[in-house]
Amino acid sequence: MKIWTQLLLLISSLSFYGQTGAVSGKVTDGHDGIPAASIIVSPIGYSLATDEDGNYFIKDIPYGNYEIIFSAVGFKTIRKKIAIDKPEAILLTIVMEEDNLALEEVVITGTMKEVSRSESPIPVEIITPKLFKKNPTASLFEAVGMINGVQPQLNCNVCNTGDIHINGMEGPYTMILIDGMPIVSALSTVYGLSGIPNSIVERIEVVKGPASSLYGSEAMGGIINVITKSPVKAPIISADTFVTSWGELSMDGAVKINTGKATSLLGLNYFNYNHRADKNGDNFTDVTQQNRISVFNKWNFEREENRVFSLAGRYVYEDRWGGELNWSKKWRGSDSIYGESIYTKRAEMIGLYQLPATERIFTQFSYNWHDQNSYYGYTPYMATQQVAFVQTYWDKQFGEGHTFLLGAAFRYTEYDDNTPATASADGTSNQPQRTPLPGVFIQDEWHLNDNHKLLGGYRFDYDKNHGGVHSPRAAYKFSPNANNTIRASFGTGFRVVNLFTEDHAALTGARDVVIAEALKPERSYNGNLNYILKIPTESFFLGFDVTGFYSYFTNKIVGDFDTDPDKIIYDNLKGHAISQGVSLNTDLTFTFPLKVMAGISYMDVFQIEDKGNGAVRSQQLHAPKWSGNLISTYTFRKGVSIDLTANWYGPMRLPILPNDYRPEYSPWFCIANIQMTKKFDYGLEFYGGIKNLFDFVPKDPILRPFDPFDKHVDDPVNNPNGYTFDPSYNYASMQGRRVFLGVRYNLL
Repeated sequence: MKIWTQLLLLISSLSFYGQTGAVSGKVTDGHDGIPAASIIVSPIGYSLATDEDGNYFIKDIPYGNYEIIFSAVGFKTIRKKIAIDKPEAILLTIVMEEDNLALEEVVITGTMKEVSRSESPIPVEIITPKLFKKNPTASLFEAVGMINGVQPQLNCNVCNTGDIHINGMEGPYTMILIDGMPIVSALSTVYGLSGIPNSIVERIEVVKGPASSLYGSEAMGGIINVITKSPVKAPIISADTFVTSWGELSMDGAVKINTGKATSLLGLNYFNYNHRADKNGDNFTDVTQQNRISVFNKWNFEREENRVFSLAGRYVYEDRWGGELNWSKKWRGSDSIYGESIYTKRAEMIGLYQLPATERIFTQFSYNWHDQNSYYGYTPYMATQQVAFVQTYWDKQFGEGHTFLLGAAFRYTEYDDNTPATASADGTSNQPQRTPLPGVFIQDEWHLNDNHKLLGGYRFDYDKNHGGVHSPRAAYKFSPNANNTIRASFGTGFRVVNLFTEDHAALTGARDVVIAEALKPERSYNGNLNYILKIPTESFFLGFDVTGFYSYFTNKIVGDFDTDPDKIIYDNLKGHAISQGVSLNTDLTFTFPLKVMAGISYMDVFQIEDKGNGAVRSQQLHAPKWSGNLISTYTFRKGVSIDLTANWYGPMRLPILPNDYRPEYSPWFCIANIQMTKKFDYGLEFYGGIKNLFDFVPKDPILRPFDPFDKHVDDPVNNPNGYTFDPSYNYASMQGRRVFLGVRYNLL
């Protein structure tokens, strides 16, 4: 090939007596340069790649007619015919369009190994930094709400802690991973996604439905896997800072460091909010005061034969409080002025090591330590948790059709607090909970042919209190062509529960906790049917992604808020619970610079319990039957774009007290945001906009805020209904409309 190329060059050179020209320019996506785009000059075969800013320069091209081919991953290939007939360089700027059909995001959560999203037999939904920058947030807790069917839910109007619901199921049913490690669970669930620097996040993967056959306990409702950036591929410097008219300050940054055969990514996140807003006039802070700092450091080490070795660590400190406006730290733990004050310290370590063997054998390990020092009014909650995890698995290809995954895992949890949860049987001494949980798993992905793929998996875990737990699953994928894909899956999940670490309502101090009996582990059985349709045309691309889901739960642990207004009574459900529904996601991209993504979900989440006089059906709290989202972007010339994002919810059932004057179901509401961004050269951009455009806030979020310690409850004249202080009536943030301004910078 080289000989023929040289011959052709020689002939061309002789024909034009050695005269040559040049072509220069820039390859962009409409506003940003595309680095490493491939450029080929046909037929002479000249090839090169654009630099980090998308610029290129091709010199010494003999006079003649040529076709220049521009290509880049995730973009449509462009061919330009050009005539070289003068020595001056010809300026040629190329604007490439995103290729929805060719863009193959790599996902790992569904099968625990890298596979293109379209080839995965398990449906996986993705949020990339490109998406959550369209509505900048101070934490990933808020960012995941951009996925249809995923609902960040605040559970307390005073301290603003919350959890993440998938398909209407409460937070404890959602397993949160960082780089595939169960680093965020139990005690840290309500704070786990706060303080992860956005600048170190590569993408967020969401799997809806049980995945216990691979990930064990807690993965019975769904998985959120935060994939951090590889230091090798990360920008040299990245930074993102914004402020709001409510006084919030978020600072996020990262820097890449090269040291010999190792590359490091150091990330820092700082968030501060210290403004005592009380727009509804109940003398309580509308938004919790927060001061949080998080440091993240990840290392990739270069090894022989490209074997993998990475280490990462994170430390988080947070001081948050909410309560009456005149509260200060001197009132912490007193019964004079009500406040909920939480000090959190957390350290994490994550590692991945590929063994030096001919086979693909990997070992993953993690450790986290979480310390919480808190007061809910005058109720103290002091807790410490340590979780150690190690897992080894063998990724083996058998023949052309079978890919096996065989592994073993061990998780050890130690939990200690000042509640009866860790007291000895006679209540005279402290007895921390120590929970070893070993497990083995196997998975076979069978590639039948280009159209059919089958996956089967099985896991066995052993719990010292509950014995052996079996978790099988199966999935099938059928793709008759590139524009149609059908996926069907069935899976089981289980959860070993420590309710004190998972249910914040038990810690508010407003109600006493009653455990009715020895709790049994929960089980879930889930089926999903997913259909993806792609409709490419000359003027637009339209994508449909529709999923029907059904989950059946047994031994579900429920909190009874209704029997006694002063108590939360926990018990295994004497019956079953069901989460069922359908969700539709659409993706519409036009040839002009407009892109729209929208989703809608219908969910029916309920439980049926036998209370001695027949089966009684009750709707799940905080699970709206209808919900949806919208992300719309229009890009103007000169690097200006406008983003409109929105989440809307139908009525959801709320925790109310007997004879409560507040409605049992929330109203329809929408939280919409608008943002304008201006991008400049060299990776600099400014952005600003309005959050909560319609200024929606809930009404009467706290019952009897004037008597938070219930000192005057027994007053038949002023309190004839016997109401007690209750801050759990929550369905949306109390933050109203606010303006934000920010700046980002990336140096590649």
